[in-house]
Amino acid sequence: MSNSRVFLLRHGETEWSLSGRHTGSTDIPLTDRGRGLAKAAGDLLVRLRGDTPPVLVLSSPRSRARDTAELAGLHVDRIDERLAEWDYGDYEGITTETIRETVPGWTVWTHPCPNGETAEQVTARADSVLADARAATTGGDVVLVGHGQFSRVLAARWIGLPASGGVHFAMDAPSFAVLGEERGVPQLVHVNLRALSS
Repeated sequence: MSNSRVFLLRHGETEWSLSGRHTGSTDIPLTDRGRGLAKAAGDLLVRLRGDTPPVLVLSSPRSRARDTAELAGLHVDRIDERLAEWDYGDYEGITTETIRETVPGWTVWTHPCPNGETAEQVTARADSVLADARAATTGGDVVLVGHGQFSRVLAARWIGLPASGGVHFAMDAPSFAVLGEERGVPQLVHVNLRALSS
């Protein structure tokens, strides 16, 4: 890998992200505030890396991610299903607090999601997309536009932690994590960088 970096951009605010409802496959639009913050994220990205276009921009297929990319001024090269959010199965649309009424102490990081993805499946997706992103960085920076939990898994896997290590990284809506290297050793350059809406 060159001095190029991988930028993870979590989508802007939605009604469900605001209320803490787990949003995997459900296509929830951005709020008006979320749209404003997505535009501000684009300005922040220019300040972080300049105005040279990234060599590759991939987006989750969900409209909240695609719209965030567009509002941030990014040209999406490819929609990539691997960037979809963790599949929460039966817990889709439910808050952690509600799940804990029947499964005390539940978190996506420590417990299964019935009829959803396992941590192993999420890890395989993350490793696959990171391998492609790493290969593309020989030509410049890469931007991956996606979701909160899965972006945290990407950050964890970049530095060799298990998927559950994502619990240690914040990714507010919208925010950036920046993945890089120091002398060949993967590092998290920034985590949860956010811009204020104008």
